[in-house]
Amino acid sequence: PTGTGKTLLAQTLTERYGISYTSLDHLKMGFIRSGMTELTVNDDYEMRYFMWPFVTGIIKTAVENGQSLILEGCYIPAEWRDSFEPEYLDCIRSVFLVMSEAYLREHFGLVAEFASVIEDRVDDKPDLERLIACSAGFKADCEEYGVPYIEIDGGFDINEIADTAARICGIVNA
Repeated sequence: PTGTGKTLLAQTLTERYGISYTSLDHLKMGFIRSGMTELTVNDDYEMRYFMWPFVTGIIKTAVENGQSLILEGCYIPAEWRDSFEPEYLDCIRSVFLVMSEAYLREHFGLVAEFASVIEDRVDDKPDLERLIACSAGFKADCEEYGVPYIEIDGGFDINEIADTAARICGIVNA
């Protein structure tokens, strides 16, 4: 969900391993600004399923070309595996980030303060209760669909999170 550090994690992994990343927020804004959809920046759930066929095409193209790519954003459905044949699934790794309710309640000021650490979030003020609900929903989806996730609960150390994500995804130095 929003505010968990997905973009910071993607940027950290890019810098550490030289794997390019694509922000699904950029893709979302491209669809909105081009007029290809009437969805708005506030229609996150609907946007996830609107964009997913395009994102699936990007992933399949990267796999077919033997290219590593990090896709980050809250627009990846937990049931993403249903969109791929086995030969693609063998090449795809995923990890979701969530934050515990306790972490969000205790550190909401920091979450809000660092919301724009990589990308400027104009007119996007974090809402504590929405973040709690979204994080719990993503965690439940991950558990239902067997998708690995990292739950930020005690503290936020981007290097530790990046190490864990790299381990889960099998990323090694090139």
